Amino acid sequence: MRTYAVKFGGSSLADAEQFRKVRAIIQKDAARRFVVVSAPGARYPGDIKVTDLLDACHSLALKGESFLPELEKIEARFADICAGLGIGLDLKSEFSAIATCINAAPQKDYVLSRGEYLSAKIMAEYLGLPFIDPARCVRFDRDGLLMEEETYDALSRLLRPLPGAVIAGFYGSAPDGGIKTFSRGGSDVTGALVARAVNADLYENWTDVSGLMEADPRIIPDARPVEYISYRELRILSYMGASVLHTDAVRPVSALNIPINIKNTNRPEDAGTLIVSRLPDDHTRRSVTGIAGRKGLSVVQVEKSMVSDGAGFTAVLLDIFKHHRVPFEQCLTGIDTISIVIRSELLESKKDDIIRDIARELSPDTLRIIDRLSMITVVGENAGDSNEVSARLISAVQSAGVSISTINQGAGRLNLIIGVKEADYVRAIRALHASISEG
Repeated sequence: MRTYAVKFGGSSLADAEQFRKVRAIIQKDAARRFVVVSAPGARYPGDIKVTDLLDACHSLALKGESFLPELEKIEARFADICAGLGIGLDLKSEFSAIATCINAAPQKDYVLSRGEYLSAKIMAEYLGLPFIDPARCVRFDRDGLLMEEETYDALSRLLRPLPGAVIAGFYGSAPDGGIKTFSRGGSDVTGALVARAVNADLYENWTDVSGLMEADPRIIPDARPVEYISYRELRILSYMGASVLHTDAVRPVSALNIPINIKNTNRPEDAGTLIVSRLPDDHTRRSVTGIAGRKGLSVVQVEKSMVSDGAGFTAVLLDIFKHHRVPFEQCLTGIDTISIVIRSELLESKKDDIIRDIARELSPDTLRIIDRLSMITVVGENAGDSNEVSARLISAVQSAGVSISTINQGAGRLNLIIGVKEADYVRAIRALHASISEG
């Protein structure tokens, strides 16, 4: 018997009608045995996601203000879902326990996790399947890092004997028994962990889009869906802004070559995007698979004559950022220049201290920070001569009147990353897309 792990995102669980769609999808294929759920998302434009309401409860509690009105909104949301599904699950004791914990010690990870916890309780009742609390089996170490092997072993022992189960996404437990969450969107990771633990034949990730598009449809309205994409390509695009799947959801399943299918809960008949280790031989491949980008970046540029000859120069520079707890996105090096790409929001409050330390430790010839930048990546497993394709793409951007501040070209397969001003972001994306459409 085939086994699928299936994950449903917040938009798929926004209200009772969406829960009914999910059940119909699960019941259509008996292979869909292990179900991972997110917290309910927005029901309509302008609506507030349950996780955001929980975040508001936490913030109010920290300030010593009453969080009960926000918690009551959440309780009403879940009560409406239960009533709409016709199930008699009483959640009053659950909300009483949540209120007690917030009053005693408003621990953010615990508070944020309750949306997934309650969503899974309701879905398990609705489907007649066991409910699995990931606090029992998804394990983090003292530094907040996932303990992968321990998690796989615990999930496997718990799930494999069962005919099926509903698992809450997004969180697990710390060594002290407290709740630890992944970053936002982490239910994707839970789904991937479950898929690997049960050695699933397929990991279906259900959301509100019919797969990955070759570019952001808000910028490129006629962007085409991507039928197949490799794990590597998807991981790069996700990291660089394509929001269809959490970046860390790829590794658990890629280790066992478990395909991922991105599907649309509201259009279940659509094929979606299949993410695989190797593209099918009979698949018509294009030289460029997709384009994605991120705004809100800064570049710290350090210039020093003969920097490449200075033993440990780059290591000292990176240690300065590590000391200030500022992670970097990319490190681009040249003969006399090192450029560090950082999220602007992380750099802003520590900018002066970092500049001071770089000046003191490295005595650069020139030191500057360029703000309001965006980075755009173009990937393609089948680009042929990737250097030729990259040259064509760069030329297209420059011909559109966009100045490129940084260029990083991966070896072998096409993985081009360019930096442009935020003001030129849309124009650059459109120029790149026009170029790949012509090619």
